[in-house]
Amino acid sequence: MRVVVQRVKEASVTIDGNVHGQIQKGFLLLVGFQPADDINIVKKMALKISKLRVFDDSQGKMNLSLADVQGAILSISQFTLYANAYKGNRPSFTEAAPGPIAQPLYDAFNTELRNLGIHVEEGIFGADMKVQLCNDGPVTIWLDSKEMS
Repeated sequence: MRVVVQRVKEASVTIDGNVHGQIQKGFLLLVGFQPADDINIVKKMALKISKLRVFDDSQGKMNLSLADVQGAILSISQFTLYANAYKGNRPSFTEAAPGPIAQPLYDAFNTELRNLGIHVEEGIFGADMKVQLCNDGPVTIWLDSKEMS
């Protein structure tokens, strides 16, 4: 499982010309899965994100979590996080989990975040989405479940 975490002042996702989800201060998450991912990985990743201390405290140090700043999450499914462009110029996506595997994991991930007390907005799995954000900092962090303890 891979997640790109972007600290945002605001973010929204538009589908077919309609705003489907939007948040103010918080995280925009781009979320991708591999076939071997499972619910245990999903739970670890959700917990890790809920505890990330990347918001500024009163001294301007990144020391506060999402809960500390009453932030929210906009979660977007993103199979292209597993693009392989080592050969040629056209990426391969064979490392990404197919929809029947990825969609239940994506749904479980968003549910797990909500179970941790976080307000979560989301896109529609597999839809053509237009994502807008105001990156705060910018702060962008790449999380890969293979690199988590």
